[in-house]
Amino acid sequence: MPLSRDRIIGHDLERLAFRFTMMREDEVVHCQISDAAMDELAGMQGTESSARQAQFLSLRETIERLASDIYDEAPRVQGYVVRIFMRHLAR
Repeated sequence: MPLSRDRIIGHDLERLAFRFTMMREDEVVHCQISDAAMDELAGMQGTESSARQAQFLSLRETIERLASDIYDEAPRVQGYVVRIFMRHLAR
C-alpha cells in the first residue's frame, strides 16, 4: 500500500539528511533522504543547508515515491524509519 504525503520536518545538519513524514492509514511514518542522494537526484553537488527545503520541494514526488517503495519492502516494525541513500537511486 503506498504511503501518502504528510509534513516536512526539515534539514538535519547533524545527520546530513532531510527529514519528512508520510502516512500509512493513521500511522505516521518517519522518513529521511541523505544530502548526497538528494543532490544526485537534482544533478548537483554541495547544496547549502539553507537551500535544502527548496530542493526537497522540487523533488518531492520522486522522493516520496522512493520512500513508499522502500517502506513496502521493509519489515513491519513499529517505529521503522525510511532512510533513502544513494544505493536506492539505482533502482
